[in-house]
Amino acid sequence: MSTLEIKNLHVNVETDQGTREILRGVDLVINEGEIHAVMGPNGSGKSTLAYTIAGHPKYAVVQGEILLDGENVLEMSVDERARAGLFLAMQYPVEIPGVTNTNFLRTAKTAISGEAPGIRQWTKDVKSAMDDLRMDASFAARNVNEGFSGGEKKRNEILQLELLKPQFAVLDETDSGLDVDALKIVSEGVNRAHSNTGLGVLLITHYTRILRYIKPDYVHVFVAGRVAEQGGPELAERLEEEGYDRYVTEAASAE
Repeated sequence: MSTLEIKNLHVNVETDQGTREILRGVDLVINEGEIHAVMGPNGSGKSTLAYTIAGHPKYAVVQGEILLDGENVLEMSVDERARAGLFLAMQYPVEIPGVTNTNFLRTAKTAISGEAPGIRQWTKDVKSAMDDLRMDASFAARNVNEGFSGGEKKRNEILQLELLKPQFAVLDETDSGLDVDALKIVSEGVNRAHSNTGLGVLLITHYTRILRYIKPDYVHVFVAGRVAEQGGPELAERLEEEGYDRYVTEAASAE
């Protein structure tokens, strides 16, 4: 069984005011097929965790490990992490002018699998995935995310997820900016990938509404760069009622 393991992770970032510690000893284990929701207030380190796993150069790991099936992820380049089976759906997907969705997806699939997919079957796979995500066929020929609405960009991220078939997906606030219909469609895509491939999911969110459609096995509360509490789906329901004030106050008192 594949496992993504985060051990005592400490991460700094450089700001105009100097070096700032964001993550302060995070421990987390995600097994193949599990869905973990990470919740917490703004500035708690959720997105920092996502981008550190993916290998963003802005974030400096000063202590700890990230292991994928025992292999040190921190020694891998960004593309090596993708080939090893890690996927990041970004909170703000970037535009790539001059590169069509079709070319981008086939190039990415080729890089990950080591060989180009057959055109006929690949075309069928792309069309089927786009139909499932209610994406118009014209999006295949459009440049990646260029001129897309927020919801269209998020669907495009899940299209990549379904076609590239990673082992573990980190979804950074995939629900932000989505209306109810788009939220359902995106959630269905994540659930398909989870069911079809045994995908492990690290789902980062502020709100419980996406958890009505993507059911977590575990919920982790992030506050001040640490896991303040963890539990099952019932923890998310409690957060909906109570909010994060208690955790924030406790974290401030511990400083």
